[in-house]
Amino acid sequence: MISALRANRLRGMPFSRRAFAPLVRKASLATETTGLEGAIGAHATKPLVIGIRREDKNRWERRVALTPAHVRRLIKETGARVLVQPSNTRIFNNASFERVGAVIEEDLSKADAILGIKEIPIDKLIPDKTYLLFSHTHKGQSYNMQTLQAFLDKNIRLIDYELMTDPNSCKRLVLFGTHAGYAGMIDGLHGLGQRLLALGYNSPLIHMGQAHVYPNLECVNTKLSHVADIISDQGLPDAFTPMLFTFTGAGNVTQGARAIFDKLPHENVTVDELPSIARDRYNQRYKNRLLALQIGAQDYVERIAGGKYDREEYREFPDRYRSVFAEKIAPYTTMLVNGIYWESKYPRLMTTQDLAAIQRKRELKSKMLAIADISCDIGGSLEFMSHASTIDTPFFYVDAVNSVEHKDIEKPGVQINSIDNLPTELPFEASKHFGDALYPYAKALATGNLADAVLHNAIICQNGSLEKRYQHLQDNLSRSNGIRVADARKKRVLLAGSGMVSQPLVDYLARSKDTDITVASNNLDEARGIAYQFPNTKATMLDISDISSLDKSIKGSDVVVSLVPAPLHPRIADAAIRNGKHMVTASYISDEMAELDKRAKDASVTILNEIGLDPGIDHCSAMKIIDEAKQRGGKIKSFISWCGGLTAPENSDNQLGYKFSWSPRGVMTAGLNTARFKINQEIREIPSGALFKNKFGEVPIYPGFSFEGLANRDSLQYANIYGLDLEELDTMFRGTLRYAGYSEILDALLRLGFLSLKPSTAVEKITASAFLTRTLGLKENQNSLAQIAEQVAHKLNTTPSSTLVGRIMLAFEEFGMLEHSQISHNNSDLLKASSALDAMAQVLHRSLKYNPGERDMVCLYHEFGIENLDGSYDVQTSSLVAYGNPESGETAMART
Repeated sequence: MISALRANRLRGMPFSRRAFAPLVRKASLATETTGLEGAIGAHATKPLVIGIRREDKNRWERRVALTPAHVRRLIKETGARVLVQPSNTRIFNNASFERVGAVIEEDLSKADAILGIKEIPIDKLIPDKTYLLFSHTHKGQSYNMQTLQAFLDKNIRLIDYELMTDPNSCKRLVLFGTHAGYAGMIDGLHGLGQRLLALGYNSPLIHMGQAHVYPNLECVNTKLSHVADIISDQGLPDAFTPMLFTFTGAGNVTQGARAIFDKLPHENVTVDELPSIARDRYNQRYKNRLLALQIGAQDYVERIAGGKYDREEYREFPDRYRSVFAEKIAPYTTMLVNGIYWESKYPRLMTTQDLAAIQRKRELKSKMLAIADISCDIGGSLEFMSHASTIDTPFFYVDAVNSVEHKDIEKPGVQINSIDNLPTELPFEASKHFGDALYPYAKALATGNLADAVLHNAIICQNGSLEKRYQHLQDNLSRSNGIRVADARKKRVLLAGSGMVSQPLVDYLARSKDTDITVASNNLDEARGIAYQFPNTKATMLDISDISSLDKSIKGSDVVVSLVPAPLHPRIADAAIRNGKHMVTASYISDEMAELDKRAKDASVTILNEIGLDPGIDHCSAMKIIDEAKQRGGKIKSFISWCGGLTAPENSDNQLGYKFSWSPRGVMTAGLNTARFKINQEIREIPSGALFKNKFGEVPIYPGFSFEGLANRDSLQYANIYGLDLEELDTMFRGTLRYAGYSEILDALLRLGFLSLKPSTAVEKITASAFLTRTLGLKENQNSLAQIAEQVAHKLNTTPSSTLVGRIMLAFEEFGMLEHSQISHNNSDLLKASSALDAMAQVLHRSLKYNPGERDMVCLYHEFGIENLDGSYDVQTSSLVAYGNPESGETAMART
């Protein structure tokens, strides 16, 4: 985290350089001047220099804060000098600014105040200036905390348009909201027309283009008039009438959307009318008009405990309410136009589960066809809205039934338009409208009048410090420390480990052109084999026992991903904390890792654990259902979770029914853990070494799979982590899936000594067959099948002819551990290990690999017992089954 000393240090140019420059002698404000006006010299003695920057967030960004007409007025009325960065994409060309007296200038360093629209790259921020823009920082947005810190470090005064509000009404004064509504609705109509055609239906909406193809709103209105005539004359497709457009929100965004929509033939309806409209759906009156439904929170939420909606209560105690949009409104809606402001404390308008329920119903196949999410709140009021789309690719589709997101207009799914810079599709009117609103404050700015209340209240930081009303952002800045990149260099990821799951991660990271990856391993050849396949990737030797070498590797990175064996994670975490670098690992939090918690917090370093499949995805999917149940007023009474990384059934052709797509050592050591869980109100414990013999003999998740199960560590601790009351839970269990017969073999290997971690069982350059006879307590020449079978039977307290001994002998054959094994293994690959378990891990790594064309499988299954508010009881399940891709070589385990 960022220290208070650094956050409050004052740097910048001397006050004498310009009266308008942020004052460095901050302490003098309280004693020498009154208010900000005095601090800048009681309105600068001469007009200031105003800079207008070139927008560069993407190629579509053609807006400008002040148009040439505004610049002409500003120069005439204030005498200010205006510098405009040249641009070949801006809606107003360079010459139009020159004609009104502005200077086209690439270098804005001579400007006192710089006006922009969208966020500015950190490396392009000029120190000691005043900037006006939409910074997207005042809510503590994590993705822009690096930028906010840069404003502080560079002694910049930041004025945010979003905070320019009327002192009395608190309404925003400078905004693009209406134009976002215009463009969002135009794009939504265009997308719906395209979607209907893909479904096999012509419609009047096919004539609507995307907003950016129209030179101005006048052309849009002409097109809308034409489409309106076609709706009136030819009508809408019968299969989709009545065609209901549902609008959420009542602000500028929704008002803009309605301004476009209302130019089409339509009829306004209410929520109460929807059932009767559906019953009367074949009425011809719906063929030549659209229906519009405007809703507020009172329409789509209800009190969980019953009773009337209360606006003030809803705002103060939103957890007392749940959304009924999916039940009352969505089944009738053709297109949802979403313009609501949403915070995480409020219930979602729709969850992914809600959408899936609608999409499963054949009678609703013509409903919820499209969503114009103008608010573009990622993962917000619409849980399934996963990302912002772009003007180039404005639509994506969510098939919630199959948990698929795609861009194929002809495949199932709701069409989503979620462009986050919609106003730039109408850059001429948007810039004019925005400039009209901004001009009075730009004029005050040009004369140095920061005492203007609107400007003054919109300042987030100046003089290297946050303003008093935004001091709370210091916590957000602190949490972002360590991943802050103060320049334009690439992000640097150190990947520790070159094992089975490393290559898919490198493949994923390498897709980002701004990321440099270093694969560090004690097996340099293996690391090079991965690194040489990908751009911006290199390999290096990693000796975790060499502290100076480890520190050097970590110091040169921004984040460390540890994929080394789990016992080594604490060493890497210790070095990461020492060097102030964040670290990620998929493994469980061990006692040794937990002991590092305070040091990590003191160093403001995040160590993110348990973020793989199990643990990881299982946590996330469990919390989703738990939170949804609580939101409905339900109570979790039972939680059972099973997860397993397995071999695909067709490739489970050995006694273990298992092959390794991750560390064999991790698989075997997991079997040595203790376990605690609660079943039918009884808490049970399994000591170390007893997991295999206390297996769950049948786990009937899917009839086609013959699963057995093992208890997985301490299930009880997750009750608190998941926000559940252990006392109220009848069952709390987390387990590991394996194919039937697995536990019998592992238990035998344990009893025979092959899973011992004792140093006395270490081996030094011996063959697998020698390791077998030695571990069984046989002499080197006692290696006949009969002698081995007899010794195995003796140690397992059974007979050589028993089924168990037969299975064990077949397993030794498959592992290549028998002297005369038909399975060929290179005896030059001698075993060298610190324990019998580590030697056995090497044996299994060699013998139970996936062959070309084979694949692995992961299976995750949750079962929740939920007591509803009305006393009824539901069982809800959640599952994931994924297979590896034998063609690409990517395993399911690595992908998840």
